[in-house]
Amino acid sequence: MKITVMTLFPEFFDSFKTTSIIKRALERNLVEFETVDFRLYTKDKHNHVDDTPCGGGQGMVLSPQPIVDCLKDIKEDASFVIMMSPQGETFTQKKAREFAKNIKHLIIICGHYEGFDERIRSYVDLEVSLGDFVLTGGEPAALVVSDAIIRLLNGVILEESHEDDSFENGLLEYPQYTRPVEFDGKRVPDVLLSGHHANIKRWRLKQSLKKTLERRPDLLENRKFTKEEKNLLKEIEDEKNNL
Repeated sequence: MKITVMTLFPEFFDSFKTTSIIKRALERNLVEFETVDFRLYTKDKHNHVDDTPCGGGQGMVLSPQPIVDCLKDIKEDASFVIMMSPQGETFTQKKAREFAKNIKHLIIICGHYEGFDERIRSYVDLEVSLGDFVLTGGEPAALVVSDAIIRLLNGVILEESHEDDSFENGLLEYPQYTRPVEFDGKRVPDVLLSGHHANIKRWRLKQSLKKTLERRPDLLENRKFTKEEKNLLKEIEDEKNNL
């Protein structure tokens, strides 16, 4: 997979490309990641890429010319173009999986200043948001989207390492523990030390259901529960009523 980020600040991604899992993925050619400074495409004699909003108002608006010319230059037949925007579709783990599986070349356009000239949107396949808040620019959001996708690509990390991640199976992840067995009066649950894999698996599923029920009940609203999950939910409810 290839990811191209269109940005006015390519240096923002320097540490991202040279750190930990992402660095190893790039070195092993499991993904291609590049940044393109769309300021290089402006035809303005002062290298401006923005202008004041028509009709008046605060801030500056990104002009269509440099972004569209840049896009036309780097776009390939298999490219899918997204724009980071607070008006966009909320990015989810499901969307990250779809991108990782189905897209060969992802182009991410990062905004800045007050926003985009509306005409730019006609060159975009999808607008994407991280949530109901506004950032100073699209770079932090593009980094998050890229990270979420890259870690799901084949060979980047062991598949088992993300199978139980929060949202992968529609539930929040179960609690994790490591040594020492006891720390500051708090002990690792005995079931995790038992070596009984079936009991451990059942405990983890129960804890995932319990945590999801407590923190994100909305994730369970349309879930089709297995027989085991229904039994575990009854246990959780009974334990709650007996407190």
